[in-house]
Amino acid sequence: MSTIHLHQTTTLAPEQYVAALTDFGPGRSNLFGNSADEYLKVHHLGSSQADVTEGSGGIWERLHYDWSDPDRIVLTTTESNVWGGVSGHTYTFKRRPDGRTDIDVAVVREGKNIRGWILGFLLRTVGSGVLARAFENSVKAMESRIKLQSIAVSSPHDRSFLAATIAARLGRLETP
Repeated sequence: MSTIHLHQTTTLAPEQYVAALTDFGPGRSNLFGNSADEYLKVHHLGSSQADVTEGSGGIWERLHYDWSDPDRIVLTTTESNVWGGVSGHTYTFKRRPDGRTDIDVAVVREGKNIRGWILGFLLRTVGSGVLARAFENSVKAMESRIKLQSIAVSSPHDRSFLAATIAARLGRLETP
């Protein structure tokens, strides 16, 4: 079993992060690279819980999302082609006096077959950096999305330029 601890400090309020994490609509992969649209299936969506299958690259898991506690989101793996046991994710939020938010994530991976055991070993030994970068990129993408939504831009040309600039900062395009 592998447990990876991640941390980010963000300008997002906890409720903004929760809203993005629990938005299961198209384009989710723009925020979460390991959640490809073709794998995404919402089985149930309630006001503070969801049952969702997601994944990418041949790895999928069905997760029970629980965001009933405003300071914590728990994702429990209920079914997967590689993960079993106590696998899942726990996001904990702490508001800071400066207006920013500390987000701590614990990712638990327990392989249920040879593929899962190998992936768990890789995560434990060399993969934590990959997860840390993915988490950092997700937070940056959310911050950029919020900034883009909050900036009053007067013309469609300005909006296009702003969107391209933000995408460039995320490393997706060249600067216009």
